[in-house]
Amino acid sequence: MTQHAGTAPDLRVPTLAIPPAPQRRRHVLSILDLSPREVLYLCRRAVRIKHAVADPQTLRGRTVGVYFRKTSTRTRTAFNVGAGRLGATVVTFGPNDLQTNTGETLEDTARTLAGYLDVLVMRTNESVDEMKTFASHPTMSVVNALSSDEHPTQGLTDLTTLLEHFGRLEGLDVLYCGEGNKSAAALALGLSRIRGTRLTLATPEGYGLDPQTLAKARALAGEHGSTIEVTYDIGAAPRGVDAVYTSRWQEMGVEKRDADWRERFAPFRVSSALMERVSKPQGTVFLHDLPAVRNEDVDDAVLDGPQSLAWVQAQHKLFSAMSVMEWCGAGVVDDQI
Repeated sequence: MTQHAGTAPDLRVPTLAIPPAPQRRRHVLSILDLSPREVLYLCRRAVRIKHAVADPQTLRGRTVGVYFRKTSTRTRTAFNVGAGRLGATVVTFGPNDLQTNTGETLEDTARTLAGYLDVLVMRTNESVDEMKTFASHPTMSVVNALSSDEHPTQGLTDLTTLLEHFGRLEGLDVLYCGEGNKSAAALALGLSRIRGTRLTLATPEGYGLDPQTLAKARALAGEHGSTIEVTYDIGAAPRGVDAVYTSRWQEMGVEKRDADWRERFAPFRVSSALMERVSKPQGTVFLHDLPAVRNEDVDDAVLDGPQSLAWVQAQHKLFSAMSVMEWCGAGVVDDQI
């Protein structure tokens, strides 16, 4: 820029365009916070982000906090990396980093963080009520990255994986084997609102879905033309399913209440024989939310075999995280999806 004598230099900083904030703050504390249309949007958006030539900078000028009080490999990495790839500033908090450990109330901590952050991603393994305290502030969105109630972002990851592979979610038939944990809860609540789907939960008796969650999923299935079935006998599992899904039997490594729990779970291990018995001729895929305990909840031959989408599913954690943070922090950005 040419400066003429006697003219003050132009010190103005060029203004960078920042996407407008959504008119209302969106939260994903449960997959039920999203309508069926919104669930499908987020899954399609995750696939589109995955295959895009460049990362969308839809969170440029925003700040994302990632607060994990429990261990995590995939979910924490996905949200940290994903927020950066969306252009956000990322702040991370570990279990001992906040002043709640020294006596500050949860309400005061939430009020403070709401003054800094646009999106807060939380993993607590405790009741979602704690997350609702943070979500009560109108300037900050909150994303549940695992509570004692549900794992909604895992559910979106699972549906994204199925959508990319099959090209649809409607009409899919899924067999879930093992413990009715938080991933299973999100899967049930997600699939229950997609027309024509069937989810069979094959679990040891006493280790199925929380009864309230199961009742809610079944009620939603009745409204949306889908089916939620339960069996405690793996031999009664349906044949010809589209996908078989399992999860680590010891969620977060927590021991079971029964001394003989391993014997009770053993029939529900996903083995090559089980896959052969329930697979359809045109192909059945295997899903696992990871981490796996190899040759306990799933055989090596299945986890590493040609039917396995577990590693694609793990990668989709990233793109689903990006889709969710974009949704919360910037609103809908691609109306063509």
